[in-house]
Amino acid sequence: MARIAYDDTDAAAFAATRHLTDDGLTAWRQAGARHLDPTPGMRLLDLGAGTGSWALAFTTWFPGLDVVAVEPSAAMRARSTFRPVLAGDAARIPLGDDSVDGAWLSTMIHHVPDLAAAARELRRIVRPGGPVLIRSAFAGRHAAITLFRYFPEAVRVLDTYPGVAEVGSAFAGAGFPTASVEPVPQVTAPSLAEAAATLRREAHTPLHLITEDEYAAGVARLREAARVDTGPVIDALDLLVVR
Repeated sequence: MARIAYDDTDAAAFAATRHLTDDGLTAWRQAGARHLDPTPGMRLLDLGAGTGSWALAFTTWFPGLDVVAVEPSAAMRARSTFRPVLAGDAARIPLGDDSVDGAWLSTMIHHVPDLAAAARELRRIVRPGGPVLIRSAFAGRHAAITLFRYFPEAVRVLDTYPGVAEVGSAFAGAGFPTASVEPVPQVTAPSLAEAAATLRREAHTPLHLITEDEYAAGVARLREAARVDTGPVIDALDLLVVR
């Protein structure tokens, strides 16, 4: 079960605010090319595809790549910009054995209740040698993420997420040794003012799980900082690659 419901309200907030621009995704495109070495006809699983922005990005970046999107939330599937999206989750992926050349998991690993079971299921469907690319904010690694600067109370939520070592151990046990871990920068918003204006609590699991007072205090900090900080919001999430 996911940490939050991803009902209609959550899915609408996610769709409205969590899609990055092409400029913001430049380093992720480069990382995807480097670790996937995509070629026409290659099949990539987007597991926990959400509202489809990553599946759409990969098909745009790499013509001929066949992306299979899988998402457990009906509300997220209904709002997807990518079609089709299959119903399924990390423990039950609706694909055959050795049916994909790699997998992409973006900001979803913290919703997986049994990492070992998910790793075994991915080992079943990813062909030998294929990479699993896990994009995430991991426990203990919040310093490069702007959200936690203004909502420090949310760090305690992040620290309940699995860490890099925990995820790496679970996947290694299923036959996916860790290949690399790297922070990847992204332009999350053109400015703090824009970030403050478009912020939706329901779109961010760590904000969902702090108190109303803590959230209000964070919003006040963010708005105050936006009065003087006019530069773009640049964050770095980690990319853990196992294969």
